[in-house]
Amino acid sequence: MTRPRITIVTDGACSGNGTARARGGWAAILVGPDGRTKELSGAEAPTTNNRMELRGVIEGLRALKAGWPGEIQTDSAYVADAITKGWMAGWKRRGWKKSSGEQIKNEDLWMLLDEQLTAHPDLVITWVRGHNGHPMNERADRLAVEAAAHGPR
Repeated sequence: MTRPRITIVTDGACSGNGTARARGGWAAILVGPDGRTKELSGAEAPTTNNRMELRGVIEGLRALKAGWPGEIQTDSAYVADAITKGWMAGWKRRGWKKSSGEQIKNEDLWMLLDEQLTAHPDLVITWVRGHNGHPMNERADRLAVEAAAHGPR
């Protein structure tokens, strides 16, 4: 029996990106083949936008049963390119270092994402243009911004 693919639309947001006072939020929306949705969101502080983009993908995958086929839709080129262009695989081979030998940023989250990608081998990663009228991406953005505004201080 072929399992239907679950779509996971993710986003991250951050106010004061990279500063000691930065507050961020992440969101993941799981969309089943029947159109039903499950919305997840959370917040962290201090943080960065890239960390929140990664957290949205990680938490979305955590909510998907291991081995279940899925599609991640993210507006983060940082995340999508790292996975689809092989950068992440290269970092992992080099002990989470860039080709220059410099340690990658957000190593802790890349390692968590790697665990989730291993648990979900039948996964498609799709980059979508943010703030471009994609209804689920717009909803994920609102959830992430809301989480950042009301989350930890």
